[in-house]
Amino acid sequence: MTELAPGLPRDVVADIVARALAEDLGPEGDVTTTSTVDAATVSAANLVSRQDGVVAGLPVAAYVFETVGQGRVQVEFGSADGARVTSGEVLATVRGPMRDLLTAERTALNLLGHLSGVATLTRRWVDAIEGTGAAIRDTRKTMPGLRALEKYAVRCGGGVNHRMSLSDAALVKDNHVVAAGGVVEAFRRVRTAHPDLPLEIEVDTVEQAREVIDAGADLVLLDNMGPALLREVVAYARGRARLEASGRLSLDTAREVAGTGVDYLAVGALTHSASVLDIGLDI
Repeated sequence: MTELAPGLPRDVVADIVARALAEDLGPEGDVTTTSTVDAATVSAANLVSRQDGVVAGLPVAAYVFETVGQGRVQVEFGSADGARVTSGEVLATVRGPMRDLLTAERTALNLLGHLSGVATLTRRWVDAIEGTGAAIRDTRKTMPGLRALEKYAVRCGGGVNHRMSLSDAALVKDNHVVAAGGVVEAFRRVRTAHPDLPLEIEVDTVEQAREVIDAGADLVLLDNMGPALLREVVAYARGRARLEASGRLSLDTAREVAGTGVDYLAVGALTHSASVLDIGLDI
């Protein structure tokens, strides 16, 4: 499988872009552009950041222009995914028939702006805990159909990924614990059914954390625990299990939480609450 960028499969991008263009063009195509722009007009345009931030999705935007242009559009990058950019910075230049540039514009900017917004927010969290030894990790709280792109953007912002799907790894949560009849029993059932699968188990008390660590859990999600309780679990684990803090997290408290010694901070906001980075196309 070829990749547009490391961890960005071409077939996944192709599918997303095809659906996005079909949604945007409708049955008749770009009726405004074809009515107002002569087919022979060739132009160049810059993709320009209107805000400071972190860029992600440049190969995706380029793929949109190249798909619409069918070989008629060339893209030259002025920046790279993961780079910090400033307002007014040219991220890429596209050249080709003006009709193609204008037809591809909105789909390309929608994807580029959204992914750059995810990367920018992720970088704010990563910067907030710099030097603590902890990592910022995403969740499955992604927009349906865009998970692969959003998780790529998280990596561009310096974060790390949780599982991609429900089959990649097991995560025992509170409702699973209720169904199984206890946290250790839930852990045992999953480990028996899938002995080689990565397994994380969620707990909301120190006692539950002790139980699953003693049972052999190697990754424990500590839900809605304050710094004092987190430090207590870290001290008990003594490196026997990796620990992930989740719930009640904010940029204001991130450094304090990371300083307790946990390995990860799980932040759903990276993908479900990121604001778009304002990026425009200037002919």
